Amino acid sequence: MQRSLISQPHMYPKKLDHYIDGQWVQPTSGKTHSVLNPADNTVIAELGCASHADLDVALAAAARGFMQWSRTSPYERSKVLRRAAELLRSRAEQIAVQMTMEQGKVLVESRNELASASDVLEWNAEEGRRAYGRLVPSRAEGVRNAVVLEPLGPVAAFSPWNFPVNQAVRKIAPALAAGCSIIIKCPEETPASPIALVECLHDAGLPRGVLNLVYGIPGDISGHLIPSPVIRKLSFTGSVPVGKHLAALAGQHMKRVTMELGGHSPVLVYDDADLDAVVRLLVGAKFRNAGQVCIAPTRFYVQRKIYDRFVAEFARISSTLKVGNGLTTDSQMGPLANPRRVTAMEEMLIDARERGAEIVAGGRRIGREGNFFEPTVVAGISGEARLMRDEPFGPIALVLPFDDDDAVITEANALPFGLASYVFTTNTRRADRAARGLMHGMVSINHFGLQACEAPFGGVKDSGMGHEGGIEGLQAFMFAKTVSQLS
Repeated sequence: MQRSLISQPHMYPKKLDHYIDGQWVQPTSGKTHSVLNPADNTVIAELGCASHADLDVALAAAARGFMQWSRTSPYERSKVLRRAAELLRSRAEQIAVQMTMEQGKVLVESRNELASASDVLEWNAEEGRRAYGRLVPSRAEGVRNAVVLEPLGPVAAFSPWNFPVNQAVRKIAPALAAGCSIIIKCPEETPASPIALVECLHDAGLPRGVLNLVYGIPGDISGHLIPSPVIRKLSFTGSVPVGKHLAALAGQHMKRVTMELGGHSPVLVYDDADLDAVVRLLVGAKFRNAGQVCIAPTRFYVQRKIYDRFVAEFARISSTLKVGNGLTTDSQMGPLANPRRVTAMEEMLIDARERGAEIVAGGRRIGREGNFFEPTVVAGISGEARLMRDEPFGPIALVLPFDDDDAVITEANALPFGLASYVFTTNTRRADRAARGLMHGMVSINHFGLQACEAPFGGVKDSGMGHEGGIEGLQAFMFAKTVSQLS
């Protein structure tokens, strides 16, 4: 029998406020969104939706907040972010339970997400103090040419539900470290954990107006915020179609953008790899967060010599994973975030079967309650299948054989996505060749190492533009000003 980890202090909050101009408020639109627990699809709270009037208050607050915060020294800004990181760590257990209740991931993954979010706050706190400019040698005597980095201005940000705190903090932390104010619309499906993150920043002493958190109808909010002359920067994480739409809207108003969009990550497994170790590692990475990860390994290209063994072992281990409520001790994979994801998995698999694919493991929803789906392994899939063209964003792994080293790199690059890719080989020449040939923003060789806050995170082609993380993620919220002075 499964043992629940939930206890009374961890219960989901019944009142979910927006945070505007330093105050917790209820929105004025009169519209609400029901927050569901994906383990059973019961309503656990009602969330109000922001009106245009609420957004106008947030815009005015962000404009005032920017004037104050941009003039605050990086040293003082750093202290607020470091204090927020400490508070987030101290509150992590309660927030983790709330995150699992609203998003579904197993509790250990929620804890890991909050630990990572604390690191993001802390790293940006320190790096913001080191956003150095430079001196440029002058062509004339008595002239000093300096390049200084200054904050862009108020930011509009939009974050998704798959990592409700980590995706939000990767926008909030560098914006604040750079000296920007920010209005962030977090996902309606998972509101409580971002609220808890913002509470940490509020309690750490962030001035009024510098950070504003709203929820509501996505198109209404983006359509109102992005054209506003107050907003100077857009940061978005989400699907490719929505990202292209928002980037076009921002372009009409000459707003800078950072777009972290979808992926369909290829994995190259060569015949010299340690098969047993690699399979165990890949199963864990594939089914983390029920596969709802933009950099999840998805298309597994396995050299033919070891292909049959790989498929059999991958399917065997996948079939042993315990799927259940994320708040129970023995669950290894939680539910999908919403019923739409279950329907998407079913439709993609129907299409794959019709095109001759073999479902080696899984392939079905689990039970009638909640959004549970079996870890699924598909072999022999056609390149025309939807699963090969569209990002599954769920617990489905596609396994294909390859023979030629050059051909597999061409195949891995064939889709319009270019976010993450993975290579497993003990041959350094093969590894170097793959790293150079893969047209992806990130390549990880013989491990999964793409989410450190000190390294840039981003893709190419339809997977987006710009970066989160690293100095590149911080500088995305700044502009270079040249100052040439005759003394």
